[in-house]
Amino acid sequence: MSLQHRNTADNNPDLPFKFNAQNETLIAEILKRYPPQYKKAAVMPLLDLGQRQHGFTSISVMNEVARMLEMPPMRVYEVASFYTMYNRNPVGKFFVQACTTTPCQLGGCGSDSIVKAISSHLGIKQGETTADGLFTFIEVECLGACVNAPMIQINDDYYEDLTPETTIALLKALKESASAVGSSSAKVPAAGPLTGRQTCENSKGLTNLLEEPWGVEKTRSDL
Repeated sequence: MSLQHRNTADNNPDLPFKFNAQNETLIAEILKRYPPQYKKAAVMPLLDLGQRQHGFTSISVMNEVARMLEMPPMRVYEVASFYTMYNRNPVGKFFVQACTTTPCQLGGCGSDSIVKAISSHLGIKQGETTADGLFTFIEVECLGACVNAPMIQINDDYYEDLTPETTIALLKALKESASAVGSSSAKVPAAGPLTGRQTCENSKGLTNLLEEPWGVEKTRSDL
C-alpha cells in the first residue's frame, strides 16, 4: 500500500466532508474523555467515525478531523497512513480480508484454498473490487483467531473454521442481503465459527478439567 496520496475524482481535498448530526453527538461524547489540551488524542476514534460515515478515510475526512482537533493535517495523515484499518481508498460494501499467515495456512483446509475460493467466486484478484462495488478483497497478516483457522474478516465480523464451500455460501448470502429488504438479511450466517462449535471450544469436547479443581484448602492442611 502506497503511503503517498494522489488526488483522484473521488478522493481529493476539494470534495467537502462534514460529520453528520449523529456523529457530531458521538464526537462530543468522545472529546469529553480528554482534557481540552489533549483532545488530539481522539484522532483515531474520529478517523474511524469518518470512515464509517464516508465509506473510506479520504483526504477530506482527514482534513476535517485535523480541523476539529486543531491538529496539523500532516499529523492526521501520519496516523491514517500508519494503521491499516484506515482505508485511504474506496472499498466495497463488504471488505473481505483473508488471513494468510502460518496458523491459517496450516489450520483446517488451509488459507490458500480459501483465498482461491474467494478470488474465483468473485472474479477478482487480491486488492481489487468487484464491478458492482460490493466486494473488495485483500490478504492480511494475522487477525488473532488462530485457533479457529482458517478465517476471514468481513467489515467488523470474523468468520472462522472455514472451508471453500462455506466461504462461497457466505459470499452469496452477503450479496443477496445487499439487495434484499426486510428479514431476508437474516440468511447471512452469524459471525464466528461456521462449523457450529462455540467460540474456540475443543471439537472433541472436554479433555481436561473434568473434576472440581483443587483449592488451597485441599492442599494445605494448615490453612
